[in-house]
Formats: sequence, structure tokens, C-alpha cells
Amino acid sequence: MNDFKTLEFDTILEELSNHAVSAAAKARCTAIVPAKTIADATRLCDETTGAKMVIEQAGTPPIAVMTDLEKIIGLVNADAMLIPEQIGHVAAFLTSCNRLKAYLKKAECTGADIAFYGNSLISLELEEEINRCIRGEQVDDRATPRLGDLRRSIERKGEQIKTKIESLLQKNKQYCVDGYVAVRNGRFTMPVKKDYKNKIPGILVEISNTGGTCFIEPSAISKLQEELSTLKIEEDNEVRTILYTLTALIHDDIPSIKLNMEAMETLDFVFAKAKLSLSMKATQIRLTEEREIRLLSARHPLLENGVPLNFALGGETRGIIITGPNTGGKTVAIKTVGLLSLMTQSGLHVPADERSSVCIFDAVRCDIGDGQSISQNLSTFSSHMNNIIGILADATAQSLILFDELGSGTDPAEGMGIATAILEELLAKNCLFTVTTHYPEIKDFAAHTKGVINAKMAFDRESLMPLYRLEIGEAGESCALYIAERLGLPPHILSRAREITYSTTKPAPATPSAPRPRKTTIIHVTPLEIDDTPPPEKPIPRSERFNIGDSVTVYPKKDLGIVYERANSKGEIGVQIKGKKQLVNHKRIKLKVAAAELYPEDYDFSIIFDSVENRKARHLMGRKHVAENIIISEDKNI
Repeated sequence: MNDFKTLEFDTILEELSNHAVSAAAKARCTAIVPAKTIADATRLCDETTGAKMVIEQAGTPPIAVMTDLEKIIGLVNADAMLIPEQIGHVAAFLTSCNRLKAYLKKAECTGADIAFYGNSLISLELEEEINRCIRGEQVDDRATPRLGDLRRSIERKGEQIKTKIESLLQKNKQYCVDGYVAVRNGRFTMPVKKDYKNKIPGILVEISNTGGTCFIEPSAISKLQEELSTLKIEEDNEVRTILYTLTALIHDDIPSIKLNMEAMETLDFVFAKAKLSLSMKATQIRLTEEREIRLLSARHPLLENGVPLNFALGGETRGIIITGPNTGGKTVAIKTVGLLSLMTQSGLHVPADERSSVCIFDAVRCDIGDGQSISQNLSTFSSHMNNIIGILADATAQSLILFDELGSGTDPAEGMGIATAILEELLAKNCLFTVTTHYPEIKDFAAHTKGVINAKMAFDRESLMPLYRLEIGEAGESCALYIAERLGLPPHILSRAREITYSTTKPAPATPSAPRPRKTTIIHVTPLEIDDTPPPEKPIPRSERFNIGDSVTVYPKKDLGIVYERANSKGEIGVQIKGKKQLVNHKRIKLKVAAAELYPEDYDFSIIFDSVENRKARHLMGRKHVAENIIISEDKNI
């Protein structure tokens, strides 16, 4: 169980869904839940990184909308005849599949696993047949020779009827409203004035809205009209035959279409994660087996101008108590820690330095904000307590717990006591936790309790403005008296306030030499230090992963070659293709078989890359100097 809404993770998922194209992928975005294992979370994050790399190299992928495809497949399975518009949707989807397949084929040079996912998209001849028969959501004349003949006959018959009626209009123009042929209910008619409707023998087809015009089909064209109607019936039958045939073809290919839909949905979902990463200027951070969180230059993804956060929790330090003035950024800080942990576990990139790391939590629980409920007749304190009681019941050693203003909303002495007892319970459960508070007693608790350290939000005493910067290792202060003095509170009131505040008898805080007795066992704690130096294990750049002797595939022609020279400063690698040496950008190369699998460790590669003359010359140079001895390079790029 996680507090998605409180940490605004649901807002992140909604924003993620906005980057997806299809309805199915959008639903998949909003249904994301954090992975439970480091292997699954890492795989999902790597997936996002690969998709991001493909977009950066190849541009936005041509994802299909897949409009009503599920409904269309349902109709086909129910033996219904599809209409041209629905068949057109199927063709449009198949066209998108081929475009995406080609897009991913070009992206294979990036080496990203997702680029090779295009091989799962199936090309179908059905697309070509539909596009031949359906044009502009209509059955095309060229769908079958018979349909073309029928439509030409219908056109000629219509022209004959129009010519006949135009002749009648000329002869009877004194009875007609206008000298034009009017088509009503699919039949050719003459617009006759109401008073003269009996002057024109024929069938009354329609009367105008005003009642002043009667549209009459003259008896003189009855035979032609019957012939035209027969032709239209034959045309309709031929169209239905074509539509039934196309529907049957779609039915035969439904298994392949469904596989393409599943592949398209997955690609849409993964590319949505990559697009979100690009929009947030985010990156992949490390997932660690250690029970710790290290965030460097982390930003809340929903705040445009947020101050970067440096945060570390773990090792022997199980909890951090954050203090400082109101509006100083304490709540944003703990929300950022919780939200970025959820995002990383869900395979999303986060706006933080790539050297940051988080561990896997079974739950990220929090009590943040004013939980007052009028409908349930709960005060702020009661609401917080209900929430905290549930969190404590579910918390385990694998949980991350975040409490904002712990113990507030009630009598300060009792609130402090409750807050202290809750912190002791969190320590007993051995979970990681971060708490914000104003209680000085809680600061003392953190200062003298193993497993907990203080932190503060920095405050500018000159401008009276919060700096929104977290400083771990030292307790903060509310600065209320200082702010009141700077704002002009009369000296006698300020003096009395100090007297009341600091003369109050307080219980002596526990010391390391005389620890406060408790039922729980407190682990020994040393604070995590945020190390700004790069980690020792730095990923090897892709260009440097190729070694002499590696068998490689060179794109886009997929030529096979052997590496004869490692990457230069431009990322170009020497590759011998069909006996010819050339420099190739590493992005166009994919490893086929490593040299270590092809040759022994001390293999002399000059056997492959040097001519016989050059090898003799090198051998001779190794023995003695010969003035006329030279080595000829065949590399045209040198």
C-alpha cells in the first residue's frame, strides 16, 4: 500500500498518460504500480533509458491511435460485416505498424533493446488489399471489374434520364418552377408548380416545405428509372460482397493483428515513459541493494523553479528529523524523497543527478497535510492519528515512512510525547523514516538518540526568506522570535516572550552516557555523507566497448566487418569490411561476436589486417634498421 495521491504520484501518472497515444497505453500508464524487486525495477528503468535514446537519435516514433480496433475485432468475431470506415481503421493501423517497424529498424544502430522490438511487428498483405479496395472510406471503383462496370452503367443511365427530363422541362417550362432536374429520394424529378401537378403525368415523389412545388417523376422516364434502380441494387450487392470478402480476410488475420496491437501498446507505453523523461529533463538513477537513499541535485518534478535537494538516509541512520521555519520547504523536501522513490521503482526517470540512488521499498507511506474531515466529524489531530495508526500497523523494515509536523494539532506537551513515542516505534521497526517538526524536544531526541539525526531548512536572516535548502546534520529553528524582532515587535513584548519561552522548565534530554530507557533496541547510527565525487564504477562509453578483432555489423547496410582499430576522439572505430579499411561512427556499429570468443588471448591480428609485405617489413624492423625498409598503410582514412 502506498500513498500515491498524497505524494502526487497519481499526478505524475496522469502526466505520463498524456504522452501516450492509444487509449490502451494511457490506461496502462495510470495503472502503474512500483516494482517489488530490484531486478524488475532496473529492467523497467533500462527500458525507459533505451526508448529515450531511440527518440533522441531517431525522433518521435509513429505510434498508432488504434481507434475502435477492439470493437472492430469484436464485430468480426460476431460474423458482422464491417463498413468501409471500420475496414479503413484496420488498414490505417497496419500502415502504422509498418512505419513503426521501419522506424525501429533504423534505430537498431543505437543498440537499444527496444529498437529490436520492431521484429515482433508482423507485416500483412491484408493492408495492401484493403488500400486497393477502400479509398476515402468508400469502396473504390477498381475493387472489382464488375463494380467498375456497374458504376459506369449507372452513370450513363443517369445521364440518359437527365437528358430526357431536361427535354420535358423545355416543353413544359410554363408548368415548372425552375428549369432544372431535381433528385429526390434517389429519383430524378421535375419541380412542378402545385397548381399544374396534373399537367405532368407521373409519380409524385415529394412536396416542398412550403407546399408550392411538387417533385414529379415523369412517366416518360419510368422504364429508365427502373433500369437505374436495378443497376443500383446490383451495385449494392457487389459492394456488400467486397465488404464481406475484406471482413473475412481480416478475420483470418485477427491473431496477427492482435499481436501487433499488443506490441504497439507496449511500445506506446515505453515511449511515453521516455517522452516524460525528456519533458522533465530527467535521468535514470541507480537502484541499490543497500537500505539507503542518496539524492543529488534532486528536484520535485511538478515544481518548475524548485531548489535542488541533496538528501541521504540509510546505513546506520534510520531516520532524519527536519526542522526549520514555516514555508521553508520541509514538506516539499519529504514529498520529493517519497515521490522520486516511487517513480524510480516504477521504471520512470527522475529529475536528479544520475549518481543518485534509491533502494526498493515494500511501501512508501506518509502523513502530510491537513486531514481535517467535516463529514466524518474528525479534527486535524484525530485525522492525523487515524492515518498514523494505520501506517504504524503496516510498516516493516522495508518501508519508507514520511511524517509532516508529527504531533501537531493538540496540546504541545502531549503532542511532543506522542511524537517521541512514535519515533521510538519507527526505530523498533527498523524502517527508514523522515519527519518534520517544530518541537525542540524532538530535536533533542534526534541529537541524543542512536539511529536518528537532525537536519534543517536553511533560512536567510537578513531577508527573512527561506532558502529551501536542506542541510543534514544540524537542527534548525523556527526563527519566530527573530522574525518578530526584525518585523518590529515592541522590545518589552519580545523580552517577555523570550522569558516565557526559555525559562520554562523542560525535562533534561537524554545523553549518550545516560540513554533514556526504552523497551526497544536502538541500532548504532552514523549519518550518511553525500559524496559529490563520481562513483568508482563509471559506465564505459559505448564507443570504447569495441575491441580489435570484434566481429561487428555495420548499419544501415548490415555489412559484416572486423574491428582493426579502437575508437578515436570522435567516436570513430576502424572497421575492415570486405578487405577494405574504413572509419565508422560507433552508433552505426553493433557487436556480433566479441574477439575473445573468436581468437586466443595472444593472437597476432596483423595476420588479418596486414599484407604479407608489411608483416615481413615489421619483422625485419624488429631485428635491425634497414634504410629502404618501409610499411605501406592501406587505410584511406589516415
